[in-house]
Amino acid sequence: MADLIIVAYPDEKTAEAARAKLMELQKEYLIELGDAVIAERLADGSVKLHQLINTTAAGAAGGAMWGTLIGLLFLNPLLGAAAGAGAGALSGYLTDVGIDDKFMKSAAESLTPGQAALCVLVRKVTADKVLPAMAQFGGTVLRTNMTTEQEQKLRDALKGA
Repeated sequence: MADLIIVAYPDEKTAEAARAKLMELQKEYLIELGDAVIAERLADGSVKLHQLINTTAAGAAGGAMWGTLIGLLFLNPLLGAAAGAGAGALSGYLTDVGIDDKFMKSAAESLTPGQAALCVLVRKVTADKVLPAMAQFGGTVLRTNMTTEQEQKLRDALKGA
């Protein structure tokens, strides 16, 4: 089972640095992430999500490739590529991978303008090595689905910053 952790930071820059550190720790096989999204509260009160993967662009690229191949069969690869890119972009736009976007936006509603939250879906973690590495960023735990004991360890580690 994966753990959902949402930590608030004073700004988007700190949240991005924390996400970069998590990606570095993932390369060292200390943590396995399912998703890592930054939810930023803008000055106008709206919430902007900074996803790791742009599903619309990925869908358009894949659709263009398949459209070109199918277009070759019908002797019109350009039309096939255009139709495939459009269909791929639409399917990518409608696809949601990882943490639900609506859930992240509702969690970020408690942030003040300018603040950001790092929303992480953790599949596996070596907590005794990851917590000290993440403590440098501080932050406030907004929501988790972890046990009370695990959540308290996380809060204590973040307070130590």
